[in-house]
Amino acid sequence: MKSTRALRCLTVAAALLATCGTGSAQETLKLAVGQRGNWDTSVGELGQRAGIFKKHGLELEILYTQGGGETQQAVISGSVDIGVGAGIMGVLSAFSKGAPVRVIGAVAKGGADLFWYVKAESPIKSLKDTDGRTIAYSTTGSSSHEIANVLVRENGAQAKLVATGGPSATLTQVISDQIDVGWSAPPFGLDLLDEKKIRIVARGNDAKDLESQTVRLLITNVQTLKGRKATIERYMKAYRETLDWMYSDPASLKLYAEFVGIPQERAQRTRDEFFPKAALDPDRIVGLDAIMPEAVTLKFIAKPVTPEQLSEMVQIPPRS
Repeated sequence: MKSTRALRCLTVAAALLATCGTGSAQETLKLAVGQRGNWDTSVGELGQRAGIFKKHGLELEILYTQGGGETQQAVISGSVDIGVGAGIMGVLSAFSKGAPVRVIGAVAKGGADLFWYVKAESPIKSLKDTDGRTIAYSTTGSSSHEIANVLVRENGAQAKLVATGGPSATLTQVISDQIDVGWSAPPFGLDLLDEKKIRIVARGNDAKDLESQTVRLLITNVQTLKGRKATIERYMKAYRETLDWMYSDPASLKLYAEFVGIPQERAQRTRDEFFPKAALDPDRIVGLDAIMPEAVTLKFIAKPVTPEQLSEMVQIPPRS
């Protein structure tokens, strides 16, 4: 009788320990994500909805920002653990000034997803026609800020760059004639393009050599990386798994369409036309030899970051 009771107690204790172990394995990570609804910044949202991050013992709390600049500031201040979609030049600038920011992955290469547009009736045909006009970007230090700077310079335009926030807020300012040239990223604006209510006057990849450069990053605070290294490694493992799933399982397009509130056909068009999988490789940061002098020219940094500094700044967890 005593042995039976003891066995029952041991069984209950084992069950409780198993429950506690499962509970303790679920850790919360706070994310600041630039531009809600962009395909490349939706990895966390879609992976969480699909249960992939949960499988890796992670629960994500996602805060959406108006762009890479806001995302970066949230990470530097320590109010979030990970920033998704921070512009590479903004990160270089912050790191060179001593900010506690570290890179744990790449989000996107090139600017194929970004475009600049005008109202259909606008006299502007290209960025060469924008002298004395205003051109939008999201937030200072974002990839749209970097690309807009390059496009304006390469077109010899004497235009004023203005931070306008996300695509929706930017469209409002274009329609109300507060801004001459707006910016956007699919799927936002595709319907208006199809209806010929707006016209594209420049694309992100029109900027010289940009197609071969990393433009957006995954970042964390140095204290988070030191104190929660194993958690960050699990996050990156789940991130990579989610990315593979997003390009192999049609269910990902259904979840994305539901998340953004668009038809599934437009979701597939967004992915297939604007976000080739190779451009979203999280493990490679490319084009630094071209990015560094560009960052100096645009005054993001005073001088190139040294290889030793880069090895400190970039700490991408290896694939396991």
